[in-house]
Amino acid sequence: MVRVKICGITNVDDALLACELGADAIGLNFYEKSPRCISPFAASKVIAKLPPFVAAIGIFVNWQAAPVASLAKALGLASAQLHGDESPKLAAEIAKKVSVIKALHVGKGSALPPFSKYRGVTAFLLDAPHSGQYGGTGRTADWTAAQTAAESHRILLAGGLTPENVAEAILAVRPYAVDVTSGVESKPGKKDPAKLRAFFEAVARANQQLCP
Repeated sequence: MVRVKICGITNVDDALLACELGADAIGLNFYEKSPRCISPFAASKVIAKLPPFVAAIGIFVNWQAAPVASLAKALGLASAQLHGDESPKLAAEIAKKVSVIKALHVGKGSALPPFSKYRGVTAFLLDAPHSGQYGGTGRTADWTAAQTAAESHRILLAGGLTPENVAEAILAVRPYAVDVTSGVESKPGKKDPAKLRAFFEAVARANQQLCP
């Protein structure tokens, strides 16, 4: 059963709709240059409204270990998603304090990232590379490389997923989870209810094929 993470949540209404439709996790982006950036205070209001068993995951870009651990503890984050240029050493340091998801890039025809260097990391998010941006670009990751990675690692597949292609992506890659941001938005930071519903319906169809 492939899980769903809805990333780039900026308000309570979008979070509650995602949860109602079946989200296993939501992503709260603390990268100040992102149009989906949320303040710790606003994030706390969202987290307070989440139902049991829906994980709140913080997205961090090039933060040091102490601030990540401090904010994760203060907000009760389930995991810290490191979406920048964090070294394996820094990721391992953060992983001593909070569960870590490390985002790595897989472009078309590129070699697989050095997963084995990231000790202590719980899962890897595979996204499409794009110079100067850290996620939410709408570009598609290399599904062939992602499928190979998913055979031996816990993979969250991101990058250009939409209601139209997520079922195909799931069947091709068979990831642990899919992660969507821009593909279910009406504008950056605001989710589109119709797109969200269509996305979850497509995931359900794919899951039925995987587990008839």
